[in-house]
Amino acid sequence: MKIFNAAQLHACDAYTIQASAIHSTDLMERAAGKCVDWLRNTFPKDTLFVVLCGTGNNGGDGLVIARLLRQRLFGVKAFLLRFGKELSDDCNTNLQRLKLLDENLVTIVEPETFISDLPPHIVIIDAILGTGLSRPASGWIGAFITSINKMPNRKVAIDMPSGLSADTIPDKESPVLKADDTLTFQFYKRTFLHPESDIFTGKVHILDIGLDSTFINATHSHYRTIDKENLVAIYKPRPAYSHKGTFGSALLVGGSYGKIGAMVLCSKAALRAGAGTATALLPHCGYEIIQAAVPEAMCITSGENVIESISGWEKFSAIGIGPGMSTDEKPLAAFIEFIDSCKQPLVIDADALNIIGQHHEILAKLPMGSILTPHPKEFARLFGENTNSMIQLDNARIQAMRYNVNIVLKGHNTAVVTSEGECWYNTTGNPGMATAGSGDVLTGVITGLLAQGHQPHEAAMLGVFLHGLAGDMAVKDLSEEALIAGDIVEYLGKAFLSISEPGS
Repeated sequence: MKIFNAAQLHACDAYTIQASAIHSTDLMERAAGKCVDWLRNTFPKDTLFVVLCGTGNNGGDGLVIARLLRQRLFGVKAFLLRFGKELSDDCNTNLQRLKLLDENLVTIVEPETFISDLPPHIVIIDAILGTGLSRPASGWIGAFITSINKMPNRKVAIDMPSGLSADTIPDKESPVLKADDTLTFQFYKRTFLHPESDIFTGKVHILDIGLDSTFINATHSHYRTIDKENLVAIYKPRPAYSHKGTFGSALLVGGSYGKIGAMVLCSKAALRAGAGTATALLPHCGYEIIQAAVPEAMCITSGENVIESISGWEKFSAIGIGPGMSTDEKPLAAFIEFIDSCKQPLVIDADALNIIGQHHEILAKLPMGSILTPHPKEFARLFGENTNSMIQLDNARIQAMRYNVNIVLKGHNTAVVTSEGECWYNTTGNPGMATAGSGDVLTGVITGLLAQGHQPHEAAMLGVFLHGLAGDMAVKDLSEEALIAGDIVEYLGKAFLSISEPGS
């Protein structure tokens, strides 16, 4: 799914209106109808609604929703906040339509006036400010939003929580309505996919309102979500006449005394991701552990408690390096020597990233197309601090193009940034996956996919989607609290089935 900015969203609406030969109020009616369908399916018939409307088109949406709810026999009252000099044409049209149905259904709220004493069982629908917001809410409207946030009522935002921008993260002091649910039209807004906005959006529901596919297909965006549809062209079913050599050989490099578990998880994940063979290169202290825990994997040792050298890598089709490796002097020297000679794309995680963070000159030596998998703090050590996660991701785009690498910036909506600056937000995964070893599993999955011949950006995209999907499947049986990294490995099979079987 493409993610459009506010200007593109408005252009898409305008193109749809022209191409469909409809009036803008018809599109508004369609969008409001989808919202009312959701409200009817979510709330009991005796639910009472208060709709807070602004003077723009978002307010127009709210006025249509109020009218449609009343026509479906719900108890509803609209409040129109008069903060602009004039209503938009569509807002005014729908105000008159609502009044024609029943003048008592709407009350004009004059500036510096507030609503209070709403019974807590009434559902508040927020249609005050929409995607046209160009600056933070302030003055009376800012204070009004703050007052609504103090109410215990359930709140549903239409298209955008009022005060939130589609394209930027709000300042901490900016007034933004805190919704429990956000009903948004056709696409994710980019801001919805960042952690700072979660407190405002609640659960996001995307409603298809039939915007024109010609515009959508023809309009480029650097930002998209990873969906099953994207993976159809990436996923490669296994040919009938094949053998383990067909699916590549993965080398997993890492481990140190007390951190051999990272290599166990990583090696298992590479095999579960379909690599023909997996070999763990780790210090001797982990030899018996890896042989017992992952009998399907082969093992090479170097050093007693930490890795002292990395050799023989040339014969492997993919290499993942870093889990549990340590940043001591010997692994550091081994890693630098390895990077100086290696020419094939690598999957780089954990302590390998920490080494690069301490020695930034290594960045320019990384093999073209390598995949870096930092979490936000590791990214900051690599490329500097940023004021919020959206700016950090934009920085990731710059750095990926600068160094010709792919960056997997891990988080709730893990983002895959390609060496061409394209950004793909992952929509699978859950808070239960915030557990020790989850990143080691991801490294193994991506390395296993890379070993099978996927292009680096494809391996990253497919890897993060499957990793998150396996976690989603696991929590249904185990709960978020009880999920551990090994469970993600065990559910990779089900995740593969879900994208490989027709109709799944």
